Amino acid sequence: MALAAGLLTALVTLFMPNYYRSEARLLPVESKGIGGNLGGLASAAAAFGVSVPGGDSSDANFVDVLNSRWLKEQLLQTEFQYHTRSWRFGAERVEKGTLYDCLHAVNMDRAVKGMGGLLTASRDLKTKVISISAETRSPELSQLIVQRAEKLLEVFLREKGRTRGGAKAAFAEARLADARQEMDEAEDILRRFLEGNRNFQTSADPSVRLKGSRLETELRLRQQLVTTLALNREQALLEEKNDIPILNILDPANKPIDKTPPSRSTLVLTSMALTFLVVAVWSHREWIKHRLTENIQ
Repeated sequence: MALAAGLLTALVTLFMPNYYRSEARLLPVESKGIGGNLGGLASAAAAFGVSVPGGDSSDANFVDVLNSRWLKEQLLQTEFQYHTRSWRFGAERVEKGTLYDCLHAVNMDRAVKGMGGLLTASRDLKTKVISISAETRSPELSQLIVQRAEKLLEVFLREKGRTRGGAKAAFAEARLADARQEMDEAEDILRRFLEGNRNFQTSADPSVRLKGSRLETELRLRQQLVTTLALNREQALLEEKNDIPILNILDPANKPIDKTPPSRSTLVLTSMALTFLVVAVWSHREWIKHRLTENIQ
């Protein structure tokens, strides 16, 4: 009986599709700002088993980005071309399409939920290494999904991520535009005054000399303010570049050769063992019943 169950299981497993897992490992580089220094201190303290409150770096949110709906929708809408087999001994064929079509989902919400079985992301709390893996029926497709996820993470960090330096640069840019407008207005007021009072310094009217001096002083202040804000904007732009985290690829996405466990031999042996156990229990059911009855009495 156990042998028959094993043979039946082996026959069934021949028609089961193979799944292949591709994985990439990333190591984020700390930013050079205050947060990066604090994150480095936290890493050093963690090596001695000491926890630094608030010392966790921004890479703690990278897994959330990889698991976000935005990234999954981008993956679902990406078109891939890959090789696959319909079954174990089937001929290899080329397929081209999006993951949304591959999942055969009714709508985008169900497709996003279905991505949970294809793409996984995790982070090692000690080493801070981020792992991205994808599991599909095609080794090539699994590799392409992981590579695309890496690119989307970089796009998010570069274009969508907000940094302290970026906020400073945006504020400095807006304030600089206002300061330039105020400087233009001060220049225009002084120009109109000079049109009627070219030699106001030698004017016999003290009020004219005083007004001219005040307008010149106001213009110099506006010019100094524009210069200071321009320097602050450039400094903020440099800080923004330093605040953007850098992703180092420790292990690029591999093209898997071996399928993911469990192996077919494991399934066959498990089936045989379970069948043997069931048969043994059924064959000795009277003895087991008798023993249970004696224990109860």
